[in-house]
Amino acid sequence: MKINILYEDNHLLIVEKPVNMLVQADKTKDEDLLTKLKKYIKEEYNKPGAVFLSLVHRLDRPVGGAIIFAKTSKAASRLSDQLRRRVIEREYLGVVRGIVEENNAKLEDYLLKDTKKNEVSIVKSSNQKAKKAVLTFRKMETNHNLSLLNIKLETGRSHQIRVQLAGTGHPLYGDQKYGSKINKVGEQIALWSHKLSFKHPTKDEIIKIVSYPPKERPWNNFIMK
Repeated sequence: MKINILYEDNHLLIVEKPVNMLVQADKTKDEDLLTKLKKYIKEEYNKPGAVFLSLVHRLDRPVGGAIIFAKTSKAASRLSDQLRRRVIEREYLGVVRGIVEENNAKLEDYLLKDTKKNEVSIVKSSNQKAKKAVLTFRKMETNHNLSLLNIKLETGRSHQIRVQLAGTGHPLYGDQKYGSKINKVGEQIALWSHKLSFKHPTKDEIIKIVSYPPKERPWNNFIMK
């Protein structure tokens, strides 16, 4: 599978993650993006020995779109700091079930992850193990009892977008884990890493990246702006 490269220099490698590909290796031993990109760097630049490539942020396996990797330890450290300070802007496109009433909304929840089940749930703020999750969304369009949302993350919790939107009664199209009552087996989850904006780790400039989902169901029900 060919990987679409969105931006590359000596410090950064930003690509379009294919849907259903792992970001990094796990116990399934399925093909993963990090290993594939290390192989690309080694072959493209005739790199001897081990290739350094660090994951800056994550995307769930079924989610596609723009994702950042650091090619140097300096870039990895500085980008991780930006992520901690929440200065890396991340926007997603998501198609949810039903007609969302609000044009703009802010969701604040407390999430608890069951690591054995790899499942996240919304719990009360009094739960000491829970982590606060915040996102905002803007309704872009509605069609065929579906709503297209532009989603901005303020925090980066596991399964955050999927859980919080399901909590509003509007699960993501195709999300079998958090929308099993309405989604059908085999449907592809409609969540896409759309825009990234951050300060270059070694230059005084802002990097802005845009990626669009494929023109297939349910994305083709909407006009991407």
